[in-house]
Amino acid sequence: MCPARPSASQSGTEYNEPVSDSNSLQKVLDHLHRYEHPLLAFSARDNGGEIEILIDLKNSTVPVHTYVLPIHARDLDHPQFAWHLQRQLYDGLHDYFIEMFTCTPQDRGVDRSEISAGDGRRES
Repeated sequence: MCPARPSASQSGTEYNEPVSDSNSLQKVLDHLHRYEHPLLAFSARDNGGEIEILIDLKNSTVPVHTYVLPIHARDLDHPQFAWHLQRQLYDGLHDYFIEMFTCTPQDRGVDRSEISAGDGRRES
C-alpha cells in the first residue's frame, strides 16, 4: 500500500520535482520507484542508447509477454517529464492489457487452433 503522503505544502515538494539527473536511465528508474502496483512490476533498461520501460505481470500463472515502452530523448528532457512519463505509462498499461486478449470478436472465423496456447498470439 502506498504510504500516506504529506501535502506539497507540508513536504515542500511538488509532484514534478526533479529527481536524480545523473543519467537518463537513472532518471526513469527514480520516477518508476514512485509507482507501486499489486499486479505489475516496472523496470527500465538502456537499449543501445534508448531508454525502455519494461512492464511485467507479477506472479503470473500463465505465460504473458513483457511489455516494452520506449522513452524518447525529447520526453526525458521535457520540463514536465513526470507528467509525460505518467501519461506514457498509463497509455502503455492500456495497450499491454489489450494485447493480453487471446480471443476477440474480430477473431471470428479464425480457427482457435491457429492461436498459440503459449502466448495467445496467432501463429504465422
